[in-house]
Amino acid sequence: MQDSSDGGTAAEQGPVRIDPVTIAAGDGARLAATLYRPAGDGPFATLVEALPYRMHDITSSYADSYLRFAAEGGFAVLRLDLRGTGSSGGTLPDEYADLERDDLRTVIGWITSQPWSTGRVGMFGTSYSGFNSLHMAADGVPGLDAVVAMYATDDRYTDDVHYCGGVLRALDLIDYPLYMVAMNALPPVPSVWGDGWEAEWHRRITDSPPWMLGWLQHPEADATWRRGSIRLGPDGEGYERISCPTMLIAGWADGYRNNTFRTVAELGVPWRLLAGPWVHKDPSTARPGPNVDSDREIMAFFDEHLRGGPPSSAHPAQVFVRRPTPPEPDLAHHAGTWHEFDRWPDPSSETLVLTVDGPPGVDELDVRGDTGMYAWNSCAGGLPWGQPLDQRLDNARSITHDWPRDPADGNAAIVGHARVSLRVRSSATVGHVSVKLCDVAPDGTSTLITRGMLDLGHRGCWPADAFGRPDGEPEPLVPGRWYDVDIELEATTWTLVPGHRLRLAIAGTDWPNCWPPAHPFVLGVARESVRLQLPIASLAPCTHPFVAGPGPSDGDDDGVVWRYEHDVLARETRVHSRYGGRYDGEAGIVIDDLYEGSLGISTVDLARGWARGRSRFDLHLPLDDGSTAVCSTESRLDVRSDEHAFHVVIELDAWRDGELVAERRWTDTLPR
Repeated sequence: MQDSSDGGTAAEQGPVRIDPVTIAAGDGARLAATLYRPAGDGPFATLVEALPYRMHDITSSYADSYLRFAAEGGFAVLRLDLRGTGSSGGTLPDEYADLERDDLRTVIGWITSQPWSTGRVGMFGTSYSGFNSLHMAADGVPGLDAVVAMYATDDRYTDDVHYCGGVLRALDLIDYPLYMVAMNALPPVPSVWGDGWEAEWHRRITDSPPWMLGWLQHPEADATWRRGSIRLGPDGEGYERISCPTMLIAGWADGYRNNTFRTVAELGVPWRLLAGPWVHKDPSTARPGPNVDSDREIMAFFDEHLRGGPPSSAHPAQVFVRRPTPPEPDLAHHAGTWHEFDRWPDPSSETLVLTVDGPPGVDELDVRGDTGMYAWNSCAGGLPWGQPLDQRLDNARSITHDWPRDPADGNAAIVGHARVSLRVRSSATVGHVSVKLCDVAPDGTSTLITRGMLDLGHRGCWPADAFGRPDGEPEPLVPGRWYDVDIELEATTWTLVPGHRLRLAIAGTDWPNCWPPAHPFVLGVARESVRLQLPIASLAPCTHPFVAGPGPSDGDDDGVVWRYEHDVLARETRVHSRYGGRYDGEAGIVIDDLYEGSLGISTVDLARGWARGRSRFDLHLPLDDGSTAVCSTESRLDVRSDEHAFHVVIELDAWRDGELVAERRWTDTLPR
């Protein structure tokens, strides 16, 4: 790799100058970046996005936004390959590692020292780069003056792809955790790295650990998860660490929707919240609409806080309040209306409390392992896993309570986190409680509004238990003993309308979203204990002048598979997913990728489950001599559970032009 701050030859694309650059990290690793600058000498305020997803090939399409930010917005933009990924040197031992944060401090310092820089920097990004934008804001890095985090979390343990309410997320295992094993083992781009790119490739394969193995080895909310969680950091600090203006963009069909109301309620800096109906995708094209031009909103926020421009919005929060809409896995448009508020809780907020009528009693449920399959993957929420289906079949395998909405009651908007109080017992030393809130239409269609999950062994342990203590310790249940628990449901919006019923569905599993417990059990719920608290708000109609986005593509489901099957004789339910394709990167690079996996669960023994997946990348990389190197990596996962343990096998193979050049294998047995 070239050892200079000017990493190569500048290019022009319209009114934007594009420069490859390298930046020296504190330990000598060379970090690869691309700098986009508007025409003219500047100086410019600079926006930074830092990702492990390879800027020259796998996420080269992100450059469309960078070009727009430079040409239309007048910002310089720096896109960085994180260390050990893409064309950057070094090794990244885990996501959001301390080394990553050290590098980002160095990068921001480098920017502020450049003659083309005003010394004012903003960080932004979706998902991973939204996370590290918040991390750097919490670190108070000099020169970082504003951040925008889209589809990001404030709590890595219970609101990410790892665990939910203390329960291992199952479906996520075959996606991001698995494909990062293969992606992190890909070579640097030869035209960027230069001589020695193959040696660097082999070093990566040898030195890069599978991140997911470490995640599986930490099933409790320990210090591993506090690193990178702004809700509660390693030393007990919280949101007060954030010292620069912060914008959050969230989607009600995305897994990171909890980083909304609770976050802005605690921020002590200027903030903005934009929360729409979207999945984990650009709000201009995400399902379901209505869609908005989010790049325009991001530019306005940075103009306000980096250059002293006009307010980006008359009110800091714009929130889409959903209305009942028939469920579809590829829903393109959700009914609802935009509203706005200035602070949270909003002065109109109140709590509606619902209880169960009738005589006291105990409702019991012989928990079935495949209950939950008609919802959706709570993290990503997009294709192939889709959006929630009609919940009636899952409701039939749950304890349910309905409350009709009387015409005299009119409409009411749920905005925030609902809370469910229960007295429960398990027939075993383990047990989970899954709670879903559904809207039941007059024709019986049951639409998922929001949900929550708690491993009863983690009761009293924050953040798995939202009402627990940070110093709480998990402990097994005493079979037959009653426990009082409170479960916080995920942040949401929904309009209750007359003629519909509100349904609370209580179950013991939420599969394949979460891995079922280690032993069959009967869940008991004291009927008189059921108490549902709904956050009701009368928010002002939205006056913000959104510009509409182009909307979802008709080809979003091309090549996508999401299939259920039930093996009657094996007494097993399975789900299968597959997606991928071919696309172009920069400078003649062609990428083929494939993501596929299956999960299974016994319907007679909760302890017996499995997850198998495969992720593959084939990079067609042009070389200086005019030839092309086809560099491939494939990661495979096999996780099986029984009553006592998770048995994990992770494999990685690498090929050059079809010839195997490396293979690795990791195994572990993790007690449940």
